[in-house]
Amino acid sequence: MRAMVLAAPGEPLAMEERPDPAPGEGEVRVAVAACAVCRTDLHVVDGDLPFPGHPVVPGHEIVGKVDALGAGVRDLRPGQLVGVPWLGHTCGRCDYCLQGRENLCDAPLFTGYTRDGGFASHTIADARYAFALEDHADPVATAPLLCAGLIGWRCLKKAGDAARLGLYGFGAAAHILAQVCAWQGREVYAFSRPGDTAAQRFARDLGASWAGGADEPPPRALDAAIIFAPVGSLVPAALRAVRKGGRVVCGGIHMSDIPAFPYALLWQERELVSVANLTREDAREFFPLARQARVATHTRTYPLAEANRALADLRRGALNGAAVLLP
Repeated sequence: MRAMVLAAPGEPLAMEERPDPAPGEGEVRVAVAACAVCRTDLHVVDGDLPFPGHPVVPGHEIVGKVDALGAGVRDLRPGQLVGVPWLGHTCGRCDYCLQGRENLCDAPLFTGYTRDGGFASHTIADARYAFALEDHADPVATAPLLCAGLIGWRCLKKAGDAARLGLYGFGAAAHILAQVCAWQGREVYAFSRPGDTAAQRFARDLGASWAGGADEPPPRALDAAIIFAPVGSLVPAALRAVRKGGRVVCGGIHMSDIPAFPYALLWQERELVSVANLTREDAREFFPLARQARVATHTRTYPLAEANRALADLRRGALNGAAVLLP
């Protein structure tokens, strides 16, 4: 197998040839057809998240075919198309798992971070966290749904029934979520980097009622806002933008420090909450809904060997939609 490997934070990924891995009990080996590039991958590569202490293959928005079964796997078959997400394993025993909150598991493994991921020709996945996909699904179009879509959906559930929803950071997750919201009849207000007229035009093309810079107030008070950009200063900006009783949801795994802000921004029962990881239930809910809403992901493909270029393009904000690696 071939894999793009991170040896230490801040270093470029390097191509390695490795023996094909063998799945253990309860695992499957997946021949990767496509792996989307997520901002969380940037946080892993750039060292924003604690380094796991060993070389790792990033990538957690994986679509591919099962090509080997470990002992005890009954629900998947060789040749089946599956998706492998960020949450790659949970203990099933801690209080959070027993309460149905597996996204907060005390002993999780994360694909492309604490276990090798999809920037490779093959990967090993816990069969419980390999989601069966329709056989005819397009791997490139589907790959961004495995994190950008699922985390976006979990954020939307946290935002509640907001009729006017702000999306701060119009990247892969927001471009999927905007389509879902438009299908649901919500008004979407898209906030991009100041001056990024291309992203604002992209948002309007996907159904946003309004698009502007993150330094601009929306034309109407929002019922809720979701922050996808890892920029702490957006928290007080979003709190200013929501109405009394409104909610701000932080959707990223990492964010720069939130600056001090006056209590008046939080008063009047405004709420500030975060989203962590995802659950299998999120996938069971979201994939059928995405089909109903006819979500069309916008992608730019790169050969696996050009993973560093894809990461660089994401880092500098040069993508509308999602980058996808093809092994």
